[in-house]
Amino acid sequence: MKITNIKTIITAPAKLNLVIVKIETSEPGLYGLGCATFAWRSLAVQAVLDNYLKPFLTGKDPQRIEDIWQQCAASGYWRNGPELNNALSGIDMALWDIKGKLAGLPVYQLWGGKCREGALVYRHTGGSTPEEVEGQVRKYMEQGVMHLRCQIGGYGGGKSPLASPEGALPGQYFDPAAYARTTVELFAYLRKKLGPEVELLHDVHERLAPIDAVRLAKQLEPYRLFFLEDALAPEQGEWFRTLRGQCALPLAMGELFNHPLEWETLIKERLIDFIRVHVSQIGGVTPALKLARFCEQFGVRTAWHGPGDVSPVGHAANIHLDLAVPNFGIQEWGGFSPELEKVFPGCPKQKGAYVYLNGRPGWGIELNEQEAAKYPGIHEVPAWTQTRLPDGTSVRP
Repeated sequence: MKITNIKTIITAPAKLNLVIVKIETSEPGLYGLGCATFAWRSLAVQAVLDNYLKPFLTGKDPQRIEDIWQQCAASGYWRNGPELNNALSGIDMALWDIKGKLAGLPVYQLWGGKCREGALVYRHTGGSTPEEVEGQVRKYMEQGVMHLRCQIGGYGGGKSPLASPEGALPGQYFDPAAYARTTVELFAYLRKKLGPEVELLHDVHERLAPIDAVRLAKQLEPYRLFFLEDALAPEQGEWFRTLRGQCALPLAMGELFNHPLEWETLIKERLIDFIRVHVSQIGGVTPALKLARFCEQFGVRTAWHGPGDVSPVGHAANIHLDLAVPNFGIQEWGGFSPELEKVFPGCPKQKGAYVYLNGRPGWGIELNEQEAAKYPGIHEVPAWTQTRLPDGTSVRP
């Protein structure tokens, strides 16, 4: 059996670019699907797939997943960038899908079988006031969901008392001090109103200077968060030693990680509690499995990144990982629109606090290419990444 064709499909049913890889084989009707979604640079990922990986892989044996992963990672000499890793993830996931279909088994069975029946999820809540956030939390609690991420005013929210200077350039302005103050007020309000049983989470989104992130974590400690996410930027990883020494708040990290050296020290020194990588950003499920096993040795749990800019194929792969690894923690979950479910038949389903797979071979999910073509990619420069401080200084989101 050989790889006969590799197709790259960009579709945006939910107005976010999703990059899907379809690997076709010499076995009639046998193909695999993978997620290569880097929503903000989808054309760059497509170029890597179409111009480099497709000619490199055509004619190779699709069953040699590990060898193909290693060869693709090294074939360009320079490695571990987000464009290459996402392209590689699309290949890797599609090959595992083929492997599962060949065996007639869901992919998690190839990794040792289930450790649990469903994946515990958390949902997103937000609003412009604490009362609005509380209302969203209560709606999810009525559905049986007891883990809620809570934000006020969006990422870096909080109205600034400081006016911008004359002639300030356009961008997404935020005030770190106002954000930190309103966030503490939000969780004080929510704990008082909701009691101790509901699990609350928060995403800093790397919006604070390191010392301010340490202070925020200490101020949030009395409200017993399930975890505080991305308190520090990847470039400030050494500050996790200070943060860990200052408070006992559970910490989650990894959304922007590309390279193993970005997480190795944090895990070995037990400086984080949850690993939050975007699975396609690190190269797919082959490295994600190795990462999960590494984390298991140090008591770190998984909490794979699961926002709207992960395709349903990628979400399905996340859930297969969640069911198979013993050190699973929780899964971020946003749900699927009717348009997404029509483009991707077989999507995982949420029931109460858990998400379940359909038990079909491979990932258990398909791609309706005719429906996908109705939602062409949107190739614009994203506005939300053009972030600035009140005085107009450009900062990283």
